[in-house]
Amino acid sequence: METIVIGEVLKPQGVKGELKIYPLTDNVARFKRLKKIYLSDGKRELPYEIRGVRIDPKEMVFLKLNGIETPEEVEKFRGYQVRIDRTDVQPLKDRWYYFELEGMKVYEKGILLGTLTRVLETGANDIYLVQGEKGEICVPALKSVVMNVDVPGKRMDVELPPGLLED
Repeated sequence: METIVIGEVLKPQGVKGELKIYPLTDNVARFKRLKKIYLSDGKRELPYEIRGVRIDPKEMVFLKLNGIETPEEVEKFRGYQVRIDRTDVQPLKDRWYYFELEGMKVYEKGILLGTLTRVLETGANDIYLVQGEKGEICVPALKSVVMNVDVPGKRMDVELPPGLLED
């Protein structure tokens, strides 16, 4: 089973064992559709059924989970990741999750440039870091540069702006 990070446990909320979650998603409403999450410390993933979800105006998420009843029990999970099963991820239209892009082979005109290792958020547009034989290349995530993304095939085709690969 593959799981995906969607949040981080910040602290207990109130006296009834509710968890305050910092969402790592641009769609906090997804929490309301979930029935189960996993709390992970990086070594193990503990499954929990969701009993209740609240979202405040600042888009912080508050979860009530079966089996966690007190603030002291929540405190044990401070800093843990909130993860969901990969099958619970909602598909995006004309966009991709970072975890879908990372690990892709990136090609220009059929020539392998390298592997997409990381996505950087810069504000204006994302930057794809591609590690290849010539070192690291920064590829702007623009429609004029990224020609094709094949998620199942783990392949991206790009047309780099002139001068980007020159020494």
